[in-house]
Parts: sequence; C-alpha cells; structure tokens
Amino acid sequence: MFGLILLGALTLAGAAAADDPKPAAGQTQAPVAGAAPAPAPQAAPAPPTATPAPAKEGQAAPGQTTAPAAAAKGYNGKVVDARTQAPIAGALVTLGDQQVRAGQEGAFRIEGGGDTLKLRYPGYARRELPVSELSGAGAEIALLPFKVKALYLSSYGLASKKIREAAKEAIKLNDMNALVIDIKGDQGFIPFKVDIPLAEEAGAQKTILFKDMKAVVASLKEQGLYLIARIVVFKDDPLAAARPQWAVKSKGGGMFRDRERLRWVDPFYKETWDYNIAIAKAAAEAGFDEVQFDYVRFPDNRRVGFAKPADQNSRTGAIAGFLKAAHQALAPSNVMVAADIFGYVMWNLDDTGIGQTVASALDSVDVVCPMLYPSGYQFGIPKYKNPVQHPYEIVYLSLQRAQERTGADPLRFRPWIQAFRDYAFRGGDFSEERMRIQIQASDKFGASGWMFWNPRNVYPTGKFAD
Repeated sequence: MFGLILLGALTLAGAAAADDPKPAAGQTQAPVAGAAPAPAPQAAPAPPTATPAPAKEGQAAPGQTTAPAAAAKGYNGKVVDARTQAPIAGALVTLGDQQVRAGQEGAFRIEGGGDTLKLRYPGYARRELPVSELSGAGAEIALLPFKVKALYLSSYGLASKKIREAAKEAIKLNDMNALVIDIKGDQGFIPFKVDIPLAEEAGAQKTILFKDMKAVVASLKEQGLYLIARIVVFKDDPLAAARPQWAVKSKGGGMFRDRERLRWVDPFYKETWDYNIAIAKAAAEAGFDEVQFDYVRFPDNRRVGFAKPADQNSRTGAIAGFLKAAHQALAPSNVMVAADIFGYVMWNLDDTGIGQTVASALDSVDVVCPMLYPSGYQFGIPKYKNPVQHPYEIVYLSLQRAQERTGADPLRFRPWIQAFRDYAFRGGDFSEERMRIQIQASDKFGASGWMFWNPRNVYPTGKFAD
C-alpha cells in the first residue's frame, strides 16, 4: 500500500508537513531492465558544497585530509562547457587521492600523484584523461552536457526479461538514457555477490539474482544507458537482526519496526556507515556511474530510541556525516554521489525530524534528489491544497523554494517524480499527461534531469517525454 509517512506537526513554511520517501516501499516490486552510463562520456557528479560560490581554484574539497605526496606534481587547468565554452564553476577535479573544485572562472590547480585526471559536475558527462594530455599551463578541459532521464527498476525488475524489455521500449520511445536499479533495496538484500563478510553473515546475500553483475552492467552500457545504483541505507532489516546492538530501539522495549514491520539500524553507529559505504564501493567497482542513497535518514517516528540523544543538530550531523564519508570514500572511482530526500524538506525550516535539510544535503553529495511526488504532499503547499491537481506547481515551486533558500546551482537538483497511481487524493493514474507535466516543470527549473518512480516497475506504453 502507498501509505503516507507522518511526523506529527512539522513546520511547512508555517504549516505542518511531512513526506513519504518512496510511496510503496513495502509493495512487491516487479522486475525491470537495468541501465548503464552514457556511451562515451558519463554523467558527472556535482560538487558537494551547498554554498553559492564554489571553492577557490586549487582549494581542497570538503572532507579532503590527505596531504599531497612529496613527489606530487601540480597541474593547472580550466573546466568549460563543451558547447558554450562557458566556465563550469565548482566542477570537482580528482587526481589520485586529492580533490579540488574549480573556481568561479572554471580554473583549478591540483597537486598529487597519479596518471589520470578525473572531472565531474552535475548536468555533465564525467570525464577522465591522462595527465600527459594536458597541454600548456592552463589547458581547457571540456565537459559535455548530459541530462539524466531515468526510470526506476527493482533488482527483480532488472532480472525479469518481460519487465526489462518493457522498460527498454519506454526508454527508447521517450528518448531516455538512464535506469535507477536497486543494489540494496527496501528489504536489505544485495542481488549479487559482494566481498563483504557482514553481508553474508546478515543474510543479505540469500537471493543472488545476478551471477556476474559486471557483465550485466557492461551489457547495459553497450546500449547507451547511464546506470544509477540505489542503496537503501538505514532501513535494513537483515543488518538490524544480525547486529541488534546497532538497531533502532523502541521506547516500549525491543527493536523498533516500521509500518512494514521492518527494522532499522541506528545512524549514530559508524559501523552502519561502513557497511553501506562498502556496498557503494562494490557498485562502483561493478561499473555503475552513480551511487544514490535512499532512506538516508532517521525513522519518522518519535517513539524510538537511539545510541545518542537525538535532536536536530545531532540527527543532521549523523546523516551529513555519513554522506560526506561516502562521498570521500568513492572519490577515486569518480562516480556521482546522490542522496534522496523528502519533498517537504524543500519547504521545512527544520530537519523534518529525520536529519534531512536541503543545505546539509547539498554540502554532502553531488546531486540532491528530492521526492516530489504530488501524492506525497498530503498537506499540499501554500496556495495549492490538492497537489495531484497541480503536479506542475508541486515540482516547480518545490525546486524553486530550495534554490531560493540555498542559492545553489539548479543543476545540483534532480527530482524523483511520480509515475504511479495516486493513493492519497483519489486522483487517479499518473500516466502520460501528468508525467509530461512534471518533466516540463523540472526542465523549466533547470534541474540536471529527472527520474520516474513506480514501485511495480510498470510504465505507460505511450509517449510522455518530448
């Protein structure tokens, strides 16, 4: 069932509000096709700062602590848009274990060891080039614009030929280019073998759907697909069962279980961070272009207990801390790092009681993916009390609100939008027309793409994207 998640009285710019991460988390998910990166260039992750002005050229990226090796060499360059030649301020540049951001004019200086320079920024294909190809003291390095246009597939959807082929047809008809695929889904299972002893011990490897994930990824990439690995983080029933000391506790005693009777692990335990970061690394090694963290939050339930006192600062610190640690750990692979956040987080001035704020998310990852399903806005937004009747306004105004509050580049946002039947307002199907309207809102705002969510992996057979 598409149950709404309420957090009591939350402040929505003066009104109460809360929002459900993925409207049918407990629903059985049908299989659908997988995806891979864009043919030649791959989409580029954005810099993890939320400040309007990117770091000065040569400035270490947040979280960078390793000093350059004694034999490190220095390189200067300028990152530009391949089509307009405009500078890409804030582009992330990696060399070995060093990272810097391009300045306002796209200029950077980086010192470190290594033979390959890696660059990325949201809305652009990732690029890697040998340092031997850098010509001159201030060589221009061009990144190709790349907008992610994705469908979601569960791991079962990817494994099912019928669902996979249907998704491919929808992608082809609508000129799309990406798939979001569960690598650790809502039930906590990992569908391919990983070299993580705790995954085996916790029972997360009981159902292996893909014997050779690298081969699956390579096949999808040959079809020109950009692949996003979705990892459900702190909602993890197998891990909580295997490590009860890390589980979120019920104040009534015992382990907390959510509406689907699933257990969660406590975000204050860094061991839970390490486990999910190890899974993210496995996804990057398998060839995924992006790692996207979902359920990267505290449970939306006030009758629970944690390892530490939970207030807005401690909750936000734990969630941002995990995301920054993951971003840093994944730096050498040059994959984009994204985080899913509630739709009402764009409006609320606090952490929505779950450790999520727009500013902290922008400061921690490359791309922020708000879940802007109209059905999830149970209280509406100012001036629009029935959100399913106003899908354009819900998507556009929510994005605009976050951008106005943070001053962030619109490319730093890529929304989840609705492709499932309304469950909250008796609003009917969200098929071609409503899907098209949501795309138009995201494009008008200037987001770096969009992603359609349907937990059953069933998408319209008609055209919904221009």
